Amino acid sequence: MKKLKYIFFLVIFGLTSCEEVIELDLPKAEPRLVIEASIDWVKGTDGSTQKVRLTTTAGYYDIEIPIVSNAIVSIEKEDGTVFDFIENEASGEYYCYNFIPEIGKSYTLTVVVDGEVYTASEKLFPAPEFLYFEQNNEIGFGDDVIEIKYYFQDNPDEDNFYMDRIEDPTKAFPIFGTGNDKFTQGNAMYGLYFSEDLKAGDVLNIRLYQISERYHDYMNKLLEAADNGGGPFQTTPSTVRGNLINQTNPANYALGYFRLSEVFETSYTVE
Repeated sequence: MKKLKYIFFLVIFGLTSCEEVIELDLPKAEPRLVIEASIDWVKGTDGSTQKVRLTTTAGYYDIEIPIVSNAIVSIEKEDGTVFDFIENEASGEYYCYNFIPEIGKSYTLTVVVDGEVYTASEKLFPAPEFLYFEQNNEIGFGDDVIEIKYYFQDNPDEDNFYMDRIEDPTKAFPIFGTGNDKFTQGNAMYGLYFSEDLKAGDVLNIRLYQISERYHDYMNKLLEAADNGGGPFQTTPSTVRGNLINQTNPANYALGYFRLSEVFETSYTVE
């Protein structure tokens, strides 16, 4: 499928006796609405509780992320059923407790903020289950590097796109990866994870999603921007646009993405 990659930061310490903090006067752009609307239906649950989070972009030096309150948020299923999301106090987090997920059905998100209407549509995709795991502690990259493979079966009747998310107790943030079945359609596929920090007894939480091709491409751009894998002279990445459309004022577009997926979730204990 692919190798999940770490994001490394190079820190250079100079041998000096004093330091001066320089704060650049960076230009500030007008805030944009950010819509976090990932509808995850974890296998084994009814998927009825879902959340949409609304914030705005902030300046580089800003400590807090501004929230967006008093919005109108709903998701409509293709059969006309509407699910309302109600804000939890003034948190910018909008919850629905009666959502009904259905594989293969299309859903449309509508968000109304300050009189402007934002919409996006996606289909809810099924997720395959993991077949088995393999662990290798002697892969030749160093004595402490552990390799973990997790296998799953691809559907041979369609083109499929996948995302996985790993929570590693030795990492501060989850690690994401994407893949597709372009060269392995209908076969058993696998995700591959390396770590030199894991030890026996550590527990990984691993999630597998099937996603749309468009979201797959969107996530790839985000991961490339985060990794900046081209080196120090890489061109600064442009704003990554999702599938959200401002129906009232297209120029005032929102950032973020509306996605629906069934999720297969499991834990793996390192041996």
